[in-house]
Amino acid sequence: MLALAKNSNALLMFLLELGVLVSAGYWGFTVSPHWGLKLLAGLGGPALLVLAWALFGAGGGANATFPLTGPARAVLEILWFGGGALALYASGLVTSAAVFSVLFVVNAVLRIVWNEV
Repeated sequence: MLALAKNSNALLMFLLELGVLVSAGYWGFTVSPHWGLKLLAGLGGPALLVLAWALFGAGGGANATFPLTGPARAVLEILWFGGGALALYASGLVTSAAVFSVLFVVNAVLRIVWNEV
């Protein structure tokens, strides 16, 4: 049963990672009435986030080019997932931002409790 819970939490983290990209893209397409800026922010924002995650956070750090551990990893996750929540909030999706934040905190606490960080 514990294995199922841990696997579910890993799936939640993956979905939250994707949620950050979707949130950034949604924010980008709502940031301006001008289509050029919408395309730049809506596609460029998630692309920059993908690059940052690939460099520092992919696969829990195991697949990252420059893997971060310990406090540096915690800062990365807070900035990454906090950025997703902030993008939702800036897009006017306040409830979604709050739910996203709560899900991240629950996920992070469970990973700490289960020593999976």
